[in-house]
Amino acid sequence: MSFLCGLPLLECVYCLACARWAWKRCLHSAGHDSENWGFATVEEFEPIPRLCRYILSVYEEDLRQPLWAPPGGYGIIPDFLLLKKTYEDTCGRAPPYVLYLDHEHEDIVLAIRGLNLAKESDYAVLLDNRLGKRKFDGGYVHNGLLKAAGWVLDAECEILKDLVEKHPNYTLTFVGHSLGSGVAAMLTMLVVQNSYRLGNIDRKRVRCYAIAPARCMSLNLAVRYADVINSVVLQASFRLILFLFNW
Repeated sequence: MSFLCGLPLLECVYCLACARWAWKRCLHSAGHDSENWGFATVEEFEPIPRLCRYILSVYEEDLRQPLWAPPGGYGIIPDFLLLKKTYEDTCGRAPPYVLYLDHEHEDIVLAIRGLNLAKESDYAVLLDNRLGKRKFDGGYVHNGLLKAAGWVLDAECEILKDLVEKHPNYTLTFVGHSLGSGVAAMLTMLVVQNSYRLGNIDRKRVRCYAIAPARCMSLNLAVRYADVINSVVLQASFRLILFLFNW
């Protein structure tokens, strides 16, 4: 009798365990959920090579005298490069980045470089995390990347607001590679959640391209922000560089 009475309790425990697993999966992981997603259209892919070149330009010390430019250059007109921030400028709180006013494509672009293997501060940003440590908009995000994005938004909020208001037909694009892609994705979500800081910018004007992205948010957030955050995943960064140089 006691064994039979224990069965409902075991069923309850089993159901709770399954529910907990499902909840954790939805909030913390994505697994292979994108394996069967469709391919991007030509129109959707069109800006990516251009934006990747902008990311590569962050590695140059002087864009007027570039040392590492791919064939055809970076596609940047130096006069419209509004700012360039180095590790010294960010004090290691965020990776280096540039802000470029792209009149040809009616786009305000903030491009963030990837992980620098020689920089301790990049590892500090990357390792500042623990599963379930940082909640955001009903899900979970990478703590260090969110803090870096918050620093960038605080630092550039006024100039971004000014540009958005001066060019009402321009899009606002955040793009990054590797570590920078995580910062760009977090920055995009912060702007969407705090649009008043940029003059109540319409969500439709904001977009992000995360190149070889860091895994930085729970699945429910990835779905919720899929209209503004685009992930670009190739087999390896080296193949990405080859692709760009031969585009």
